[in-house]
Amino acid sequence: MTQLQSIPDVIRVLTENRVVAVVGFHRDPMKPAYYVPEYLHRQGYTIIPVNPALAGRGESFFGHRAVATLAEITTPVDVVEVFRRSDKVHEHLPDILGMSPPPRVVWMQQGIRDDRTAQALTGRGIDVIQDRCMLADHRALL
Repeated sequence: MTQLQSIPDVIRVLTENRVVAVVGFHRDPMKPAYYVPEYLHRQGYTIIPVNPALAGRGESFFGHRAVATLAEITTPVDVVEVFRRSDKVHEHLPDILGMSPPPRVVWMQQGIRDDRTAQALTGRGIDVIQDRCMLADHRALL
């Protein structure tokens, strides 16, 4: 697997993958970690919020209860979308690699890049997109 950057690859990921786990989901509608997943939900994607603080309060968004970790998700996930600072992405690598089945793609949102983690993911057969916005790409390309 590879790091995907070409427009055809991005279009393929957006059209073929419908279940998105959002690491770093935020409940504030003014933050990208809320309004990007909310937009995707309105486009027909299944959104699973991943945020320990929200899971601890039993909160639900877009019809799915927030979970503290990716390991708690019981349905197959196509894309893990990451809304964490670049220097925090590596902390999620064990959780991502422990998913069964593994996600097809890890998408690091615009401004987020971790080449070492991306290399570890691609080495395990998971495609990676870095430093791109799913909302902007969906609007522009589909």
